[in-house]
Amino acid sequence: QVRLTESGGGSVQTGGSLRLSCAASEDTSVFCLAWFRQAPGKEREVVAVIDTGNNTGYTDSVKGRFSISRDNANNALYLQMISLRPEDTAVYYCAARRWPCGVTFRMSLYNFWGQGTQVTLSS
Repeated sequence: QVRLTESGGGSVQTGGSLRLSCAASEDTSVFCLAWFRQAPGKEREVVAVIDTGNNTGYTDSVKGRFSISRDNANNALYLQMISLRPEDTAVYYCAARRWPCGVTFRMSLYNFWGQGTQVTLSS
């Protein structure tokens, strides 16, 4: 069972940038990977996904601001976030789904989850 560990969260001013990382305990090349987030009082939602062929998908609210990438040599997943907004405040989770898989936003299809990292925006 793959273990996922997020890092890189913190407090940042509106308009700032952060890079989240997710370290996996197994070879990531056989997983589709994703970032989800959950804001206070809201349901968890997809942010970005990347499949084993490096095809990506983003929720509309982050398109043009966030970029998902993976480094299979280091079993890592990243989320580069720029132009951050107060509404980006949330706990960000890394998730994985074993191949065969594709670019999917369905949360229920992801079998493995990290513990989350907090991102807080201040004005």
